[in-house]
This record gives sequence, C-alpha cells and structure tokens, in this order.
Amino acid sequence: MRAVLQRVSRAKVSVNDEITGEIGKGILVLFGVSKEDSEKEASHLLEKTINLRIFEDSDGKMNLSLKDIDGDLLVVSQFTLYGDARKGRRPSYTKAALPDKANKLYEFFVTEAEKHIKNVQTGKFQAMMDVELINDGPVTILLDSDKNF
Repeated sequence: MRAVLQRVSRAKVSVNDEITGEIGKGILVLFGVSKEDSEKEASHLLEKTINLRIFEDSDGKMNLSLKDIDGDLLVVSQFTLYGDARKGRRPSYTKAALPDKANKLYEFFVTEAEKHIKNVQTGKFQAMMDVELINDGPVTILLDSDKNF
C-alpha cells in the first residue's frame, strides 16, 4: 500500500464539477493499493497518517500530528501510485490491486479513519477526479507499507 500525504491548508476533490469532498487544515491522502495488500497494511498506513508529526507546535517545530491539531482528512484513491515506469514510455500497473479489492481496502481505510478523525472526506472511487489543494509548507510525505521509502 502506498500513500502520498500532503499537508494542506485546504483541499477539495470534484467529479463532473460536483464537489465530493472538501477539507480545511489537514492532510490530503492519495491512496494506492497493491495486489498483496490487506487490512493489516491499511491499518498501519492509517496509524502513520494520523499520528505522523508534520504540523508545527507553538515553537514552529513539526511536533504535532493530525490528531493533535484536530485536523481534517481527505482520502483520494489513486491506483497510479503503483505505476512502474522503469521500462518503456507507458507505466505498467500490474502491481496495482484489481478494483474490487482496492475499493474494499479504500473503504476500510476511510471507515477506520472516521473512528479517529472528526472530518473525513473522500473522492469517488474509479472516477475521473479533479483535486485542488493548497500545500502548506510545502510538506509532502511518501508512505509505503513495504517500507520501500
């Protein structure tokens, strides 16, 4: 499982010009699932996402987590995080999970997140989405359940 976390001052996702999710200060998560992933990896990624200390404290140090600041979470599925572009000119997506499995784990991640974060918003699975964000910092963190980075 892979995630791109972006600390944002605000973000929103739209499908066909309709907003499906919108947040204020918090984290935008671009969320990708591989064929080998399970709820175990989703739980691990969620724990890292909501507890990672990437928000400033009163001294300007990144010592606070999303939970600490009572921030918002926007989760957007993105199978292209498993694009392999090492050969040729078109990425291969053979490591990405099939849609049924990916959606199940995406929904699991969101449902579990709602147990810890007051405002959890989402995109629409398998839809063509427009994502807008104001990256705060900028702060962007890559997470991988296989610990490749």
